[in-house]
Amino acid sequence: MSSKLVILISGSGTNLQAVIDAITSGDIPNAVICLVISNRKNAFGLERARISNIKTAYLNLVPYGQRYPSLDPTIKYGLAAREAYDADLAEKVLDVAPDMVIMAGFMHILSNAFLAPLAKANVPILNLHPALPGEYDGAGAIERAYEDFQKGKIKRTGVMIHYVIQEVDRGEPIITQEVEIKSDDRLEDLQERIHATEHKLIVEGIKVALGKRLAI
Repeated sequence: MSSKLVILISGSGTNLQAVIDAITSGDIPNAVICLVISNRKNAFGLERARISNIKTAYLNLVPYGQRYPSLDPTIKYGLAAREAYDADLAEKVLDVAPDMVIMAGFMHILSNAFLAPLAKANVPILNLHPALPGEYDGAGAIERAYEDFQKGKIKRTGVMIHYVIQEVDRGEPIITQEVEIKSDDRLEDLQERIHATEHKLIVEGIKVALGKRLAI
């Protein structure tokens, strides 16, 4: 029986494509992507999924912000909006009864309103992050690493696949890989090298995580 994967995206879907290709080639054996969900309507990753005859869904946070206005004018989306969104997202995911969820460039911090139902259903969540464990948590990781490199603080950065917990990018690492920063690198060069690493590591991370799950 094939393991059922749900993939969450926000952008062009190059990492999604790497997973699609790995499943098609058999590099990720006995797996199928049963649903791709984007929080951005025009994400090209949705088209990649459709081309491969994969079911897609779109769920955006904006209507939830309108339904549950933030009480703090400095915060665009308050806790009530985020939790309502995350609860509906969890419902969409669990409707297809997946074995695993993979965040492949999904630009949204998940609250316990998503994490708890998935944990109760024993569905692990994986995330791809362009930094090594404990380094550059959150958004802008590549840019912050490059800035530190220019200041002479570091000579390398990296990529990791990790399990998702409530603390952002602090879940148990599944697989990591260092990425060299070369002396003449522009930011664009480093971004390209990291993205190439991501495409390989997301495949390896899924294989390791599925192997652990099947061994339980």
